Amino acid sequence: MAVAVGPCAGLLDYKTAKFALTRNRRVGLLHRLLQLGVLGYLLGWVLLVRKGYQDTDPAPRTAVVTKMKGSAVAGEGGAGWQLWDAVDQAWPPQGENVLFLVTNFITTAKQTQGTCPESPSVLEATCTEDADCPVGNTVVHGNGIKTGKCIMFNTTHSTCEIYGWCPVENSTLPRKPLLDEAENFTLFIKNTVHFTKFNFSKCNTLQTNDPTYFKSCTYDAFLNPFCPVFRVRDMVEAAGETFGDLALLGGSIGVRIEWDCNLDHSAALCQPQYSFSLQDRRYNFRTASYYWDSQKQLYRNLLKFYGIRFDISVHGQAGKFSIIPAAVSFGTGIALFGAATVVCDLVLLYLDTKADMYWKEKFEEVRMGLLWRPEAGMKFCKHI
Repeated sequence: MAVAVGPCAGLLDYKTAKFALTRNRRVGLLHRLLQLGVLGYLLGWVLLVRKGYQDTDPAPRTAVVTKMKGSAVAGEGGAGWQLWDAVDQAWPPQGENVLFLVTNFITTAKQTQGTCPESPSVLEATCTEDADCPVGNTVVHGNGIKTGKCIMFNTTHSTCEIYGWCPVENSTLPRKPLLDEAENFTLFIKNTVHFTKFNFSKCNTLQTNDPTYFKSCTYDAFLNPFCPVFRVRDMVEAAGETFGDLALLGGSIGVRIEWDCNLDHSAALCQPQYSFSLQDRRYNFRTASYYWDSQKQLYRNLLKFYGIRFDISVHGQAGKFSIIPAAVSFGTGIALFGAATVVCDLVLLYLDTKADMYWKEKFEEVRMGLLWRPEAGMKFCKHI
């Protein structure tokens, strides 16, 4: 029987694997090293580190509630002796992901709308004559509108008269934080995460029946890791700063809560990890309280607050065994084992000194023809 030939005859060819045992120690060693590397990658990285047998949820829903507690006394700053508690120092009172703690302040008391000299510390405020103060022009970064007059601010400076809140804002900063006792304030951070893919929720507060636990505990990474009550000084020091330096001019501390939950284990092992970092130095803002006197004159007390801003962010992921990622990971490992064989074949075929001999043993073309043998009453294959 004739064998079909033609341009498309190769489409019907079938290639079968042929195993050739090669006594080559260098290639054999390379093959074993590649196999060990693939095995280490599969067991160490894919399974142990990356947990490739798990399905993951990297974007949990989170909720944060914060509460500040403490009290301090300020005896300077133009306001006299005054008690400041958490209601006065924490902004906003119902904190969430962002909370501001006042540690220092400047007071400008009993301001009212009228005319007064602008502060000499303000740009374009100094003058020598009335022509330097055009009527209606605002002072750059100033406190009001020029009236057209150049008047004495003190014995050494003359500034433009303005219409605005007078007297102008006091800019004398205390030499040390007025509310340095705020370092002993405590910040309660309640955080809940919900991994929707696995319908799993967890809160960072310890489940206890003791009503005094959260009033007496303080977070410690080793001694008390399940108490979500943090002392302000500890948080600042964990960020690499000292409270006194940061409290004078203010700053921003980042609080990062990280959840890494392996749901193949007990839910009790799913616990948050806290870290603190300095985001910025110098932070302040202004606010005012308004009131009327007995003559119906409107006044205000202007406060410039310096303090520490806490930015709380929550991140996390959860993993649980799933057959699909497990099959993909094991399939990838098996494919890499096959790749090790391919690499060794390429070394023998193209880089070894006896590559020609290996070519002859590795590849062999066999043409088959079907012949009829009447005496046997059967077909048989004959090598041609």
